[in-house]
Order: sequence, then C-alpha cells, then structure tokens
Amino acid sequence: MSTPTALDGLAAEFAEHRSHLIGVAYRLTGARSDAEDAVQESWLRLSGLAESTRAGIRDLRGWLTTVVGRICLDRLRSAPVQRERYVGQWLPEPIVTPFGQPVSEDPLEAAVRDDGVRMAAMVVLDKLTPEQRVAFVLHDAFSVPFGEIAEILGCSTEAARQHGSRGRRALADADPPPRVDLEEQAKVLEKFVTALMTGDVRAVAEVLHPDVVLIGDSNGKGRTTRQIIVGADKLVRFYTGLQRKYPPGAFGRGAAVLVNGDLGIYMPPAPAEDGFLPMDEHVQAVSIRDGKIVAFYDVVNPDKLTGITRPVVEQ
Repeated sequence: MSTPTALDGLAAEFAEHRSHLIGVAYRLTGARSDAEDAVQESWLRLSGLAESTRAGIRDLRGWLTTVVGRICLDRLRSAPVQRERYVGQWLPEPIVTPFGQPVSEDPLEAAVRDDGVRMAAMVVLDKLTPEQRVAFVLHDAFSVPFGEIAEILGCSTEAARQHGSRGRRALADADPPPRVDLEEQAKVLEKFVTALMTGDVRAVAEVLHPDVVLIGDSNGKGRTTRQIIVGADKLVRFYTGLQRKYPPGAFGRGAAVLVNGDLGIYMPPAPAEDGFLPMDEHVQAVSIRDGKIVAFYDVVNPDKLTGITRPVVEQ
C-alpha cells in the first residue's frame, strides 16, 4: 500500500471545491466542455506550483476561483472568432436532468439548480462583453472583491466595478423571466403539447405570450429556425407548418426534462417515414411569464448535446 503524498492531499482538497468551480466556469462560458476544461487547467496550475508557493495560499477556494475566472476570460475573448463561423443563432450548452428522477450528484446539474443559471439568464449573460460577464458573475454570484477581479481583467478596481455595474444593468434591462414553480411550468407545458398534438391552433395561441420568441441553435447540423421568430402569430404558423412535415404523433414522443433547472422537452431522434422528414434530436428549454410561454430555446446542434443526461423515452 503506497504512502499518501502531499499531492494526494492537495487533490483531495481540490476535489472539495470542484463543484463550486464547475458552477463558476459554466456561468462564465455557457459550455460544459469549456467549464470542465477550465477546472482541469486550474488543477494543473495548482499542482504545478512549488510546494512553498502552495503553502502561501491562505484561501484555496478563492485562489482557484480567481484562476478559473482568468482562464474563462481568455476563452470569452476568443469566442467572437468562433461565433463568426457559426451558422445561425448561438445558445448556451444545456444542462439536462431527467424530470422526476433522483437528484444527480453531477456538479453541473447541482449548479443549475441556482436561479441565475436558468437558460433565460444565461442567454442574457452571453450578450455581455467578456469583462462585464466576468466582473458581474464573480462579484454578484460568488462575492469576489472587485480588487481581485481587477487583477483578472488587468484594469483598475474602479474600472472592474464599472464592468460589474454595466453587466448588472444589462441583466436588469433585459428582464429575463424569473423561475416559476415547477408545478405551474408543468401545467403550461402540458397545455402546449396537448394543443400541438391535437392541432388546435387556437389553444396553441392561448398558451403563448404575445411577445414569445423561438431561438434555434443548430450550427447548420439539424433542423430548427436559423432566425429568431418573434410573436405568437408567427410562432403558431411555424408550428402549424412543422406538423405537416413530420409524422402524426411525432411531437408526442418527447419526454419532460429539466433544462438548466426549468421544465423543458427532450425529443429523441427518429428516422424518416414515408413522405415525412426524419426527426433530429432536440432539447428545448421553455421560459414562462404570467402563465404563458414567453421563450423557447431549441438546441439541435449535436455538438452541444453530447454531454446531456438522456431520459428513457418510450417509442
């Protein structure tokens, strides 16, 4: 039996902070793979320090949070180059939890139980500058002092404070719908699916908010809208058109899931049938305001669905 080393003890201590760090990195990047890579890189930086340097770290959680913030800032600054080549709209990578099953110990699934990581809020965060996002998230969500944030951003403390303030103001101006009770979400979503399945156009319209939006994310690798659809009338026509392209009952094959902590729909892939299109795999998050659906976030890009937890779907 091998004798535990100092590095073994450090690894155990790092593991205690892993869930927290994953939550930080996902809020900052909106991607599971980037979050996990950032956390792994923070471990490599920590373990690569001289033992005397590590001994001088008084607050390991705070030190790691700062390191992850710096790594994510670099990724955010390089993101615009990737987005330029992206086909259609960009959405955060969804974190999917089967609805009604035991709570998972996955650190990301634990992190998205927080209200601030719902899809509606993540979409707003994605519109901030890298500096605003880092300053706002680290300060408001994780209480990192602006002095430390300034060191990450390479600016003055006052400039860091301004970045955080602008991010906070942008989120308030966007006014993303707050998370509503899951029971209410279930009732609204059931009304929508039932109306869609029965082809009841009036019932579909009644469950949609007048300013409802549909945002699809496929990167050209699946079927969804490439342009944002705004307004209940347009969305009703869109869904009515889809009904003619897919087999009867196709939209009833989905399963309820939690998407970033809110109720959503998982649609499994299905082959083409006579005269109808094949069904791509979809994860659709839903936001509700005043008892009506105000936003659909439809993720079809298979690259963003590789790490999801898939529910069992009856065929």
